[in-house]
Amino acid sequence: MARLFGTDGVRGRANAELTAELALDLAVAAAHVLGEAGVFEGRRPCAVVGRDTRASGEFLEAAVVAGLASAGVDVVRLGVVPTPGVAYLTAAMDADLGVMLSASHNPMPDNGIKFFARGGVKLDDVVEDAIEQRLGDEWTRPTGADVGRVRDDTGAVEGYIAHLVSSLGGDSSLAPLKVVIDTANGAASLTALAAFDAQGADVIPLHAWPDGLNINHNCGSTHLESLQAAVLAHGADLGIGLDGDADRCLAVDAAGRIVDGDQILAILALAMKENHALHSDTVVATVMSNLGFILAMREHGIRVDQAKVGDRYVLESMNANGFTLGGEQSGHVIMSEFATTGDGVLTALHLAARMARTGKFAGRAGLGDDPAAAGDDQRAEREQGAGGARPGAAAGGDGCVSRVG
Repeated sequence: MARLFGTDGVRGRANAELTAELALDLAVAAAHVLGEAGVFEGRRPCAVVGRDTRASGEFLEAAVVAGLASAGVDVVRLGVVPTPGVAYLTAAMDADLGVMLSASHNPMPDNGIKFFARGGVKLDDVVEDAIEQRLGDEWTRPTGADVGRVRDDTGAVEGYIAHLVSSLGGDSSLAPLKVVIDTANGAASLTALAAFDAQGADVIPLHAWPDGLNINHNCGSTHLESLQAAVLAHGADLGIGLDGDADRCLAVDAAGRIVDGDQILAILALAMKENHALHSDTVVATVMSNLGFILAMREHGIRVDQAKVGDRYVLESMNANGFTLGGEQSGHVIMSEFATTGDGVLTALHLAARMARTGKFAGRAGLGDDPAAAGDDQRAEREQGAGGARPGAAAGGDGCVSRVG
């Protein structure tokens, strides 16, 4: 039998493979596994639950909340919030567990359930396996005052937005950048616009009107054509393409050219190296990274550590070695000083801030003109011809319970 948990939680077609019953059972099993592991010891357990804009997220949220509360876990419903927002708020609100309902960049009919441990980090594989093994077990249900309490705190996302903005530091105005932001009709439809607006950017929203059915539909980071057109039509300096849960970011420069994850990593790596924030002058990428990117980083004194494909492997390398920047061509970028997972809005803000500081915008020099971003295919071909080869292919406190009731 195939493993229920994939690389990003449990996913499937909502109300087909991923049913309300399964969502409830997963929540109950997660509460039991974490409780028996001592995660809740000495405190009344609390979880935060967020979702993206899919219509199915409404009933799946209800099922997850019911499962957790029936197992004695207090629940704070965050409402619509990006996946990295749930990770951040799990830590910021001192919750024992975070749950995000999203299928990221997948089509609207799909959905998923992703768990975060205390501190906003992904659950270990062994914990996920234990949860799967506990599905359907008989259990003693709490009653009376021992059942979980539920409350809404849709304003908590404001703390997440403030965190994103504060990551830029004091002198971080994005004026006079004109930025088109395609939120994929997803979880960051308000968050991204608010963060950029707070920093003085001239924001032009695109696909930022979710109706529960239009998430990721011909828009966002997997369909950049309309973003390219909008950047050119508005004479914008930059276009940002997020996906449904805003854990990834791609970009479009002023000339309408796509800027992929490797290029974004290069731009951020240069900025962080200049600010002495790039640990060991190393950026973590994957074996699929472009050779031009690797050579350009080498020319700037930056080493590229190549992990297997998948953001979890990038994160493993970062955690094991203390590296502060990593990511993939797909736009999953992890800045570990500020986030425990890929964060599209965080990435976009720092990309825009770099443009504002260097003056490489307004058509004078697109992102693709950054030598570290664009790479040099001719240089790469020369090195390959000289014998080089493209690498790759190969406890304490009451936690958030004190705010429930």
